[in-house]
Amino acid sequence: MVIGITGQDGGYLAELLLERNYRVIGVTWRAEEEARESLPSAIAARVELAMWDMLDGTAIERVLHDYRPAEVFNCAAFSSGSGMFDDPVKIGLVNGIAVTRILEGIRAVDAEIRFCQASSSEVFAEASESPQNEHTPRAPRSPYGAAKCYADDMVRCYRTHFGLFACSAILFNHESPRRGSAFVTRKIAREVARISLGVGSELPLGNLSAARDWGFAGDSVRAMWLMLQADSADDFVIATGESHTVRDFCELAFRHVGLDYNDHVREDPAEFRPAEPRRLVGDSRKARRELNWQPTVSFEGLVALMVDAELQGQRRS
Repeated sequence: MVIGITGQDGGYLAELLLERNYRVIGVTWRAEEEARESLPSAIAARVELAMWDMLDGTAIERVLHDYRPAEVFNCAAFSSGSGMFDDPVKIGLVNGIAVTRILEGIRAVDAEIRFCQASSSEVFAEASESPQNEHTPRAPRSPYGAAKCYADDMVRCYRTHFGLFACSAILFNHESPRRGSAFVTRKIAREVARISLGVGSELPLGNLSAARDWGFAGDSVRAMWLMLQADSADDFVIATGESHTVRDFCELAFRHVGLDYNDHVREDPAEFRPAEPRRLVGDSRKARRELNWQPTVSFEGLVALMVDAELQGQRRS
């Protein structure tokens, strides 16, 4: 069962599970026709869809009871990226309280169900140490990060107190051609494609010195799957261990199409985030050692992948 199947992570996770001959139930809040239209064509006809309200514990328990999944992955979340301060109450309910409702549903229906929560590096936004690992003290600085932190705490509580196989994948930034259009990586890739095709000329961005540990979404969800195949439940930092700036991303993206980013990128104070985290770079040695996981797509490869996808899309349109 993939909660949030219509998002970037949910789609890649569904593809991975189908390749391994799973029966995949995708959970979404959207109407079925709308949800199927938003899914990648390769999986749209191959997954079953169920709908629930993330805040309705009775509905969550009913769907879990009807399908009795062996594994549940929660990729659903409200407002990340530039929206981490939008509607703090809803963020708290969907990203935090709803996770507790899912855990309660699992406990009531079948305590043998394995659960993986998609957490975020934003739980470390004010961390005083870098790189961050599983033992780094949580220090969120946004409603989004605080809600994710609460969810992680509840996952740990249900694992230790109730004995559930529940774990949190602390995912550092992970991108792909399916990334939402509001995210800076997708924005850069889209505008690079437009500029290279002569339909754009300028790209205004926020802080070009902002740095992230950027990986490929397909690698991140593979780590989540590996976590549920382990003999025991635990939490893992999933990251590349490399830090790159927005400027680095721009330079590689424009170079990929034979252009110089200096000719097109403009730093715009209006685009700056309200709360830029400290240097976030993940130490994923535990995942590499215990799960035999490692990234397969380099930073340079990721940038090229996203730009090429945007070029194809622009040419088709």
